[in-house]
Amino acid sequence: MCGKQPAKIQDYGLIGDCRSAALVSRWGSVDWLCWPRFDSPAIFSVLLDSDRGGCWRIAPTGAFTTKRAYLTGSNVLETEFISSNGRATLTDLIPVASQEFKHENLCPDHELLRRVVCREGEIVMQIDFRPRANYGAEPVKICDDGSGGLRTDVGRGAYWLRSSVLLEDGGDHAHAIIRMKRGETLDFSLSYAEESPAILPGLGQRAHEAIERSVEWWRLWIARMKYDGPYAEAVSRSALALKLLAYSPSGAIVAAPTTSLPERIGDSLNWDYRYCWLRDASLTVRALLGLGYHEEAESFLGWLLHATHLTQPELRILYTVFGQIAPREKTLDYLQGFRDSRPVRIGNEAREQLQLDVYGEVIEASAQCAQQGCEFDRTTQKLLIGFGNYVAANWDRPDNGIWEPRTGRVNNTYSRLLCWTALDRLLALEKTGFVRGVPYERLARERERIRKHIEQRAWNPRLRSYTSVLDGDEVDATLLRIPWFGFEAADSERMKSTYHRVRETLGAGNGLLYRYLREPPEGAFGICSFWGVEYVALGGATLEHAHRLFQGLLGYANDLGLFAEETDPATGEALGNFPQAFTHIGLISAALTLKEREQGKAPPPAQTAKEAVKP
Repeated sequence: MCGKQPAKIQDYGLIGDCRSAALVSRWGSVDWLCWPRFDSPAIFSVLLDSDRGGCWRIAPTGAFTTKRAYLTGSNVLETEFISSNGRATLTDLIPVASQEFKHENLCPDHELLRRVVCREGEIVMQIDFRPRANYGAEPVKICDDGSGGLRTDVGRGAYWLRSSVLLEDGGDHAHAIIRMKRGETLDFSLSYAEESPAILPGLGQRAHEAIERSVEWWRLWIARMKYDGPYAEAVSRSALALKLLAYSPSGAIVAAPTTSLPERIGDSLNWDYRYCWLRDASLTVRALLGLGYHEEAESFLGWLLHATHLTQPELRILYTVFGQIAPREKTLDYLQGFRDSRPVRIGNEAREQLQLDVYGEVIEASAQCAQQGCEFDRTTQKLLIGFGNYVAANWDRPDNGIWEPRTGRVNNTYSRLLCWTALDRLLALEKTGFVRGVPYERLARERERIRKHIEQRAWNPRLRSYTSVLDGDEVDATLLRIPWFGFEAADSERMKSTYHRVRETLGAGNGLLYRYLREPPEGAFGICSFWGVEYVALGGATLEHAHRLFQGLLGYANDLGLFAEETDPATGEALGNFPQAFTHIGLISAALTLKEREQGKAPPPAQTAKEAVKP
């Protein structure tokens, strides 16, 4: 049954518990699950190989249609199956609960819970459980664990499948066909443990209570959101998606829960995003801060302090959720890839790159925290000053840049812009007393040197546009961020001309933007498209135009409100890893900027440090 129907990336929904996550197809199949962490080897990976990868499918036999939605205000997924004879709902979740509940009750460390309820008539359900170890590389053996469940040993851990109906053991899989009548319920629990004794959960009423408790947990979390601006439903769903990508034990935030979903179907632009990019995580913190989630921001800063202590003041580009250097990249050549998109990669070579913009992202996120009342201890202040000193000494080095090309280092305009931002924000933090001991004169001098480099060498008078590299003649979408960081006003002649050049060169229709020129083209880039909205909202054109762009982009979410990294402009098909934090960050940030402009708040001041940082 695994891989029976060809899936598109947008056919998936995400469930999780802020430690790991699973992708569930609209046909009731868990096609991706890595335990115990986001970057652990997958036990279900049919997403990347329809033959070798494992899955766990629960769906009707015969023909059926589906509808699905998250239970309101939660990350609990409900899929409705409709056949000619009946209707049933499948509820999928990785249970969550308060710390108080966990302290008072024995709970599995890792569990995936599935419940089927027949709502109308009769319906025949087929259960097909096919685990495959280490991304399908290793066979598994399923055996009776002696307590009415099935056990699979994999490496240092073991998986237990418990169900309310008897499953037939097929050696390396288990299956059953069950005829259900209205009101009947089936419960299934898959749990994982690496230490004994394992906690094997009960079913029945316990499963019902776990669902209710999880829904309540998510609703209490989203109720903390402080947002009263436009597109509240999309903002809320994006916040819930970002929360799923947070690794709660450490505070790290992964870029996406998947690896190797292609940016071009059938091609090799496939990367492992199950790590914490400082850039993505810093942008996520800013988005969550704007929605009132201060606890998550402070957790990230704590993680950052831990993760970077071995390399300070140098920053690596990406880390594991525990703050360790990400593993070396390798390919799994035995896997066919998503719809024959090879190779499948685990690990990421970008770990060796120099990307100077991350210093600006991290210090900007820290400044945002200060605006929301965060205070920095001496260790954190010293850390930020170290970053500033590093930028002052290294800002004019060629680097790999935000898009991580594997073709060498160049003088990227965006990297220069974020180096300017790093020094600008650090100077503002010194002036407002949040950071003490900043070498003010030196950093101010270097800030002005960076400004002159950008103004003189990143501006192409022939194109009448800023360019993606110094002394260059091409543009990329990062140029739209110049006003956001306060370097230049959105309504300046240079920025208006740059915006028109970017739209003319990179526009893909209906508000979509490519991130840069590439032949053959990949998909339009999600966050870049929302950057276009944000530029307009900052004063580049009318608010009405910004709203039209935003509304057009909302149409590229899937039916659950989730966005991939990229979109095929011709078909609207999702491309790249899914769901992608970057895109949901862009949506939230654009909505926050629209809200501020509608409320009459001024855009960020151009050509000066943000000195209005207040607790």
